[in-house]
Amino acid sequence: MIVLGLESSCDETAAALVEDGRRVLADVVASQHEVHAPYGGVVPELASRAHIVNVVPVLRAALDRAGITLDQIGGVAVTCGPGLIGALLVAVQAGKALAWARGLPLVGVHHLEGHLAAVHLEPDPPPMPHLALIVSGGHTSLVKVEDHGVVVELGRTRDDAAGEAVDKGAKLLGLGYPGGAVIDRLARTGDPRAFDFPRGMIGRNTGDDFSFSGLKTALLHHVRAHGQPDGQPLADVCASYQAAIVEVLVAKTRRAARREQLDHVQVCGGVAANGALRAALRAAGTEDGFVVHVPPPARCTDNAAMIAAAGYHRLVRGDRDGLDLNATATMPLPRRARTGSMHG
Repeated sequence: MIVLGLESSCDETAAALVEDGRRVLADVVASQHEVHAPYGGVVPELASRAHIVNVVPVLRAALDRAGITLDQIGGVAVTCGPGLIGALLVAVQAGKALAWARGLPLVGVHHLEGHLAAVHLEPDPPPMPHLALIVSGGHTSLVKVEDHGVVVELGRTRDDAAGEAVDKGAKLLGLGYPGGAVIDRLARTGDPRAFDFPRGMIGRNTGDDFSFSGLKTALLHHVRAHGQPDGQPLADVCASYQAAIVEVLVAKTRRAARREQLDHVQVCGGVAANGALRAALRAAGTEDGFVVHVPPPARCTDNAAMIAAAGYHRLVRGDRDGLDLNATATMPLPRRARTGSMHG
């Protein structure tokens, strides 16, 4: 079955065609970085307008690259939440229109369910069950993945997500938007021990939840006290700030893997593209005896191939959504449930 995936939850308009949840026929993403860069972050209204402009050209480009027509599509999967409500509505409405016009089954996909499916587009995906660290711009969670769309959430951030901490830190340092890749690049030549930034909730008695708001505040106070750094001091600040985030993510993941006795761990979401995090988790896996699975960087950031892959497994299970499917800005993963059940 070929599934069309549509994604517009934030600042990427994406369409993809995936066969049987594994083979990517086409994956097209239109980024909005230039739209939002002057403002230092995503402007929701501008994002929604850009999605409206981009959604049809992106869909046509995906069909052209795959070399297929709409007649060959077996189902439509759309991101229905969480995300920016106006942005989400673009893919949801486009997907519903296509499903209605072509008589195709429709499924709404939780954005994080999509991120969890991205690794299954790779040649050697993790077996079930396995542990997953989800690290994106708006979410940081540890979950036990029991099956496609069936998760047990072990912990989540109590305030800022890791991606938010990176983006806001980049803004404080005057690095522009998006700043995560810039911090990652500068940190490679910096000293991660140069500055002692706090490691929030890293103690053994803090469970599996995360907190990064204190780290962001510590950087704010550092900049106020010393001014915006440049040159080698900037690289040292970036390395130290990034190290504080990575250390917490890796420590929590290691403890959860040991406790749950899981020897396969995947990391997904935009922050999973970070080189230091990938290296640290692989080093921890070598030491602790678990295998780390990470999608390539292009599949860590928002894309529609992951939505199509997740949608395929929901369609195979017999899940269907009606034309009353709506977008939802906030849609937390439940403690124990099918991710697909959150939108009806």
